[in-house]
Amino acid sequence: MPGRLSSSSLRRFLYRCVALGLLCVLITGCGSKGPVYPEDHLRFTRIYDAVESLRKAYVEKDLGGISHLLLSSDQLDQLVADAEADFRTYDTIALDLAIERILIDGDHIDMYVHWQGQWKPQGTDVPIRERGHGRLQWVGNQSILLRAVDGDLPFGMGTRQMRLNRPPLPAAK
Repeated sequence: MPGRLSSSSLRRFLYRCVALGLLCVLITGCGSKGPVYPEDHLRFTRIYDAVESLRKAYVEKDLGGISHLLLSSDQLDQLVADAEADFRTYDTIALDLAIERILIDGDHIDMYVHWQGQWKPQGTDVPIRERGHGRLQWVGNQSILLRAVDGDLPFGMGTRQMRLNRPPLPAAK
C-alpha cells in the first residue's frame, strides 16, 4: 500500500528524531555559562572557610592562624591561651568539626557545631578521645571573624582533663 510506512523506515525516522533532539540539547546545554551563585552563597562559603581555617590552625598548632580569625575579647583571649596549652601538652591533635546549623542575622552569624577529636599526650601512645557540641559566634560579611564561643568546644582539652579528675599529663619539655 502506498503511503504506509514500513517498520524499518519508521524506526529510522524515530532514531533521527532522537538524534536531532540530543543534538539540540547538547548545543544549548554546552553553550550556557556555569552556575552563577548569589551573594548569600559566597558569604556561606566564606563562613565555611573560616571554620575550616580555625580547625586546621588548631590541628596544625598554628597559634597565629587562630589569632588571625578572632576579634579581641577576654573570652577569646582565653580560647587562645587554652589552645596554646594544648599545643604544649599534646604531640598530635586530630579534630573533625561538623556544622549542624547556621543562623544569620545581618552581620551576626551563630553556628552550631558538633566536634570529635583525638589528642595524643606527649610521652604516651594512648590518645584521649572526646566529642561535644558548641556554638561559634561569628561576625562579618566579607571578612568573617570569631566574636564569641559558647558550649562544649574542643579548645583547652588539657584543662578539661584536669577538671574530669583524670591523672595529670606529663609536662612538655
